[in-house]
Amino acid sequence: MDAVTSPQTADQHSHLVRPSTMEWQTTRFPGCEAKTLLFDRGTGLMTALMRFAPGSVLPDHEHVGIEQSYVIEGALVDKEGPASGIACKAGEFIWREAGSRHAAWCPEGALILAIFQVPNKFFEADGRVVDASGQDWDEAWGHTGAQRPRQS
Repeated sequence: MDAVTSPQTADQHSHLVRPSTMEWQTTRFPGCEAKTLLFDRGTGLMTALMRFAPGSVLPDHEHVGIEQSYVIEGALVDKEGPASGIACKAGEFIWREAGSRHAAWCPEGALILAIFQVPNKFFEADGRVVDASGQDWDEAWGHTGAQRPRQS
């Protein structure tokens, strides 16, 4: 699992992460930075602090597994999709079911603790489906066995 953790001995199973000592990592989405607190490549499980500049947008994406977000500062607003206009503000928590799809907007900026069961699928204008880093989603995450839920 990737993250900056304190040194461990063989009998310890706790991993202390100190976000204050970590650098913010830029993403391919303008105005969005992250500090990855936990990442398990085998399962796709990820916990991250996400920082968004005012006006930044996470474009059209699908939550492959359940996504959980706790807004520490600012607001996370559904810009497009079935839940358009829903705003999760500082001190509030929102979770999204597997298969939910939307674009997210941070009009005032935001600081969010985000937990993903499997990385999101992003839908590119050219028809490609990629992960947040721009890699082909199936190639990068197909090993997790995550499937798009069937629509009834």
